[in-house]
Formats: sequence, C-alpha cells, structure tokens
Amino acid sequence: MNILVTGGAGYLGSTLVPLLLAEGHRVRVLDTLLHGGESLLGVWSHPDFDFVLGNVCDQATVRASVAGTDAVVHLAAIVGDPACSRQPKLAQSVNLQASLALIEESQRAGVGRFLFASTCSNYGKMKNTNSYVDEESELSPVSLYAETKVAVERALLQSGRDERWCPTPMRFATIFGVSPRMRFDLTVNEFTMEMLTKKQLKVYGEQFWRPYVHVRDAARAIHIVLSAPGETVGGTVFNVGATDQNWQKQQLVEMILPHAPGALIEFVHKEEDPRDYRVSFTRIADRLGFKITRTVARGIEEVADLVRSNIIVNFADGRYRN
Repeated sequence: MNILVTGGAGYLGSTLVPLLLAEGHRVRVLDTLLHGGESLLGVWSHPDFDFVLGNVCDQATVRASVAGTDAVVHLAAIVGDPACSRQPKLAQSVNLQASLALIEESQRAGVGRFLFASTCSNYGKMKNTNSYVDEESELSPVSLYAETKVAVERALLQSGRDERWCPTPMRFATIFGVSPRMRFDLTVNEFTMEMLTKKQLKVYGEQFWRPYVHVRDAARAIHIVLSAPGETVGGTVFNVGATDQNWQKQQLVEMILPHAPGALIEFVHKEEDPRDYRVSFTRIADRLGFKITRTVARGIEEVADLVRSNIIVNFADGRYRN
C-alpha cells in the first residue's frame, strides 16, 4: 500500500515507519519535526520512503500529502496531558480541528484505510477498579488531551463505512520502550532513567492503575490492523495492549529496583487521581490474534541497558520530552 503516516518522526512513528517499509509498503511521512528529524535517518535512503516537511493544520500540505495514498495512519498530535495543558489552543487546533479536516480530506481523496491513534486515557477514572474497562465502556475524559481524542473518535465512527472507507480508532495503552525518537517523559522510561541516574524518585499516587504497551508492539498492532480484512476492523475501536500488563506505579518501582539497587523512593500518597483505569485487551487478541512480544519487565531491562550504555549523555535534553 501507499501509506501516509502523520507524525512519522515521533516516538511511535519512527518505530512504525521502518516496520511498514520492511513489509513492502511505500511510506510517506508528514511531520513538522518539532522534536527533530534524526529519528528518520535510518530510512531516509529507502527507495519507498518519502518525506513532507509540513503541518497537519495546513490544508494545502495535507491535500498534497494525502493524494495517491491507500491508507492514512494519523499519529500527529500534541501528545499528553501536560503538553496540551500548556498550549490548549494549539492542542485544539492540531488534535481536533486538523484531525477532523484530515478525515474529510482523506474521504475526498478516496483513501481506503484510516487509522487514528487514540488513547486509553479516554476512560478517565473507573468507578470500580476491581474490574476492567473495554471498548464498550463509558468514556470519561478528564483532560483536554483525552477530550480531543474522544471527539475525533466519535467523528471518525460517524464518518460512515463502505467498501472504500474503513476507519479504525486505536486506543493505545501508555507506551514505553526504546525508540529512534526516544522519550524519557513516559512513566516506565522516566522511572527507570531517574532511578538509575538520580538514585531517587518521587512517585505520586502509587496505587493508581494504568495499562502499558511496548512501542514496538504498538507499531505491530498498527500493521496488523492495516493488514486485516476491512469488514473486521472498519468502524471498530481496538484497545492496544495486553490485559496482564495493567500495573500500579508502586509495582513499576518494584520491577525497576533490581536494576537500581539503593535508589531512594518517596511515595506521595494521593486519595484522588483523575485517571485510574484497568483495561481489557480481549477484543484485539480475539479478533486479530494480537499478542504482545515485550512485557513491562522486559522494557525496563531494555531502557536500563540504554541508560547504562552512554549512548545518551544528557537525559535532561528537551529532545527527549514532549
């Protein structure tokens, strides 16, 4: 297929693009390079790779980028609650308005597959943390980031479904692991790096639940959805992760401690957290046969090895954060 990946230079995109190229697809990346473009150096000379420097908010750029593509994987966004809170107008413009315009332009251009990167943060705070939420559960977004994702999901699911148009929202668990565009502001990566380099960590709300998925497994899930029959994935939401990879922050710390013996941990107990959810990933396993290949424990080991390697010397560099 001819595939457009928006935000292809980012944390997930820079892992996904080489995978798609290796599977024989032709890939075009549209990215502003807000966090740099070094993550694309490994694919730059690939004959089936094409790059467009531009913004998803620019209609002319989007129209040119979408032209001739069979599928769109929409990753571009102001990612995460803190980033959206700092720049709410930009977040609305990029995450909501530009996404809606991209859906419309993709339909106009005759794009077949449209995969939208959403988030399990859409579930917000569970009423019963002894149970699991799934794709049919009530959505309770408690941040601007999640609100924009929910709005785009709904628009995508209402955009219709026919033999040509196949829209699929994918709600990713919190991603972790090593990527060509590395991030150290994601929970597993951040906790591991700080415990190894600073020998201390302050943890807020250690008892609250989140699901986690390795960046390579997240990329694999996208490829699996792109390869699945349209009638199986069209108009269907998929949580992306594994049910046994729901963890509390305290449990993450316990898994990291063997790699950082002697690290001082301060737990700051919180009775309330706007996000607290355990997620079921049964649908993607049953319908698409998706299974993870890397657990959180494996990801911690991977990140710890990177931290000790001296490949990265300044973990405080802004390029490693959103």
